[in-house]
Amino acid sequence: MAELVPLSMTASFSSLRPAVFLDRDGTINEQMGYINHISRFQILPGVAEAIRKLNEARIPVVVVTNQSGLARGYFPPDLLVTVHDKMVSLLAEHGAHVDGIYICPHHPEAKREEYRVACNCRKPKPGLVLQAAEELGLDLAQSFVVGDRWSDLKTAVNCGATPVLVLTGYGRGDAQYIGPTQEVQPAFIGDDLAAVVQWILGKIKARKEMKGKEI
Repeated sequence: MAELVPLSMTASFSSLRPAVFLDRDGTINEQMGYINHISRFQILPGVAEAIRKLNEARIPVVVVTNQSGLARGYFPPDLLVTVHDKMVSLLAEHGAHVDGIYICPHHPEAKREEYRVACNCRKPKPGLVLQAAEELGLDLAQSFVVGDRWSDLKTAVNCGATPVLVLTGYGRGDAQYIGPTQEVQPAFIGDDLAAVVQWILGKIKARKEMKGKEI
C-alpha cells in the first residue's frame, strides 16, 4: 500500500474540502530521471510561489508520486526522505508548504522483493489519491490532479478529480506526441505551475460564486 511520509499538518481538515494533488518530478522539480542524489533535486522556478498562493487560499496541497527507483534499487529509502526534507525546506523559504507527501515505491519488476507487489497506488491507479482523501478529509469531486504525464491525468479520472497538465518536465512532449491519441484529455493545460494555480483558483472562486447564487 502507499507510504505516507509524515509531516506536521499545517491545516485543519474538519470538513471535506477541494485539494490540489501535485505530481513531483517534472511538476515541482526539474525532471532529471531518477533523483539518485540530493544534488539532482532542483525546484522549478515559480513553484514555491504558486504553492504559497494555494496555501493562502486554504486549499490543501498534496504531493503524490511514483518512486519506483526504490523498487529498482537505484537509491535507498533514506535518500527519498532526504529529498523530501529538502523540498519542504525550500518551499518554507518562500512561505509555502505541502500538507502531505504520498509515495508509491512499488514496481512489478522490482529487484527488491518487498516492493514487487501488485499495488493499487502506482499511478495511474488511484490508491495514493484515495488514501490522502480519506486521511485528510478531501473532496475528490472538487479536487484537481496536476502533472506532466498522461498517467497523472488518468489518475485524476480514476479518482473522480479534474485532470490538469503542466508543460514543464515531460509535459510539452506528452502534449504533442501522446495526448492526441488519448481518450483522457486535460481540463486545462498550463505552461508552468503558476499558470495552473491561477486557473485552479479561478475555477474554485467561480464554483463558490455559483453555489452562493444557488443558495
